[in-house]
Amino acid sequence: MVENNPKPLVGIPASQIYLPAHSLAQHGVGERYIRGVSDGAGAVPMVIPALADDYDFADLANRLDGLMLTGGRANVEPHHYDGPPFPDDEVRDPPRDNTVLPLIRECVRQGVPVFGSCRGIQEINVAMGGTLYYRVHEIDGFNDHRMPREGDIEHKFSERHLVVTAENGLFHKLTDAREVMVNSLHAQAVNKVAPGFEIECVSAPDGVIEGIRYTEVETFCVGVQWHAEWRFEDNALSLNLWHAFGDACRKRAAARSGRKIAAE
Repeated sequence: MVENNPKPLVGIPASQIYLPAHSLAQHGVGERYIRGVSDGAGAVPMVIPALADDYDFADLANRLDGLMLTGGRANVEPHHYDGPPFPDDEVRDPPRDNTVLPLIRECVRQGVPVFGSCRGIQEINVAMGGTLYYRVHEIDGFNDHRMPREGDIEHKFSERHLVVTAENGLFHKLTDAREVMVNSLHAQAVNKVAPGFEIECVSAPDGVIEGIRYTEVETFCVGVQWHAEWRFEDNALSLNLWHAFGDACRKRAAARSGRKIAAE
């Protein structure tokens, strides 16, 4: 019976979105992230609106078996990591920042597995005390990692470059490969890595940090700079990361409920 063998519950914080036809904000999560949680991790996805003032973050984290952090149009505001102010025309999403950053910290504190993709790695790093480059392509020695303006969605999200995995790190062990192609599309990037995190992979040939993992506890807490939710079944590293995240969520759910949790 499903009631005796439930799947873990994974929260996915939403971005606040204003659509031209509406005067009120919408709270949205792309379906590909939802499918990553449901199909890749084998968990039940639950969208968390960007309503920071309404949450007791300790209580919310206690109800979750996992936290998945998505990409987004807006960037994390630099005052969260003592960075220089954004220009006036930069896209912002303060409700998401104010929801996600404290929720990450509380999930890590309580041992809730965390997985971040694209903006998600940046949120994890900032929440835990790291910093970001605002425009990595403007830094000497780094390439332009931004999404191409031309082409259809398949072209825009196609694999762009190799990442080199840390020898004997988690990513290396998940794929038995030191080099993996990824679809990394971003302007911001991790600068100073947060305390307690290790670098799992960097882009080739310019060395931009593309994967980090929290090592202070055994709980799964991983961020990747690429879009691990996009056609993850065709990328061995992304697929195995989703599976590892799902396994960690099932372990958390079993410990939290005292019941056997559905295996995938």
